[in-house]
Amino acid sequence: MSNDKARIAILGGTGDLGWGLALQLAKAGYPVTIGSRKAEKAEHAVAELLEVAPDVQVTGLANPDAAAAADIVIMTVPFASQRPTLESVYDQVQGKIFVDATVPLVPPKVMRVQLPEGGSAAKQTQEFLGDEVRVVSAFQNVAAAHLRSGELDEEDCDVLVCGNDPDARAAVVALAEAIGLRAWHAGAIDNSAVAEGLTSILIFLNKKYKLDGAGIRITGHARED
Repeated sequence: MSNDKARIAILGGTGDLGWGLALQLAKAGYPVTIGSRKAEKAEHAVAELLEVAPDVQVTGLANPDAAAAADIVIMTVPFASQRPTLESVYDQVQGKIFVDATVPLVPPKVMRVQLPEGGSAAKQTQEFLGDEVRVVSAFQNVAAAHLRSGELDEEDCDVLVCGNDPDARAAVVALAEAIGLRAWHAGAIDNSAVAEGLTSILIFLNKKYKLDGAGIRITGHARED
């Protein structure tokens, strides 16, 4: 069966956030490749996903191979793995949309905002990969548990989408909306600092108020003009 949807690779797709995104995007009809440092680990994640959604199109490969096979690449690795992962796929992502969901959490103080010297994790990614890659920041504030649980609801969390290329942002907004989330253009890649910092606050709120995957909501109504 032919599929005209963009091919998606999720680097770090064996983790909670990456696996949840893979599940939701595959259920929305996108061909998904789960990437990992080792192909065997990616294949194991695929087997688990197919137990939940047996009719989707999903494969597992090592990160460089997954990136090479995709139109849009999403990175969902821990902050400590950001640079090594980028180095491993540098050539394979040139000319593509690259979505960075990295949050600069520095254990053990994950409830404290600790942005990197460059301003944000996503901005560092853009500077490292270069201008030929359209880096977009998104999905940092979505609880992995919501993604893994099955059906999503717009009430679960809004998605702030930052990036220097408006068309690339629009493509990622469309991905978020395809899996049932409400997404917003949130400006240039520099603005990713806000979404990244909010994650530490949401972790604090979850603990303080015993919340089940706190998220954010953008309020207000669009004007007709």
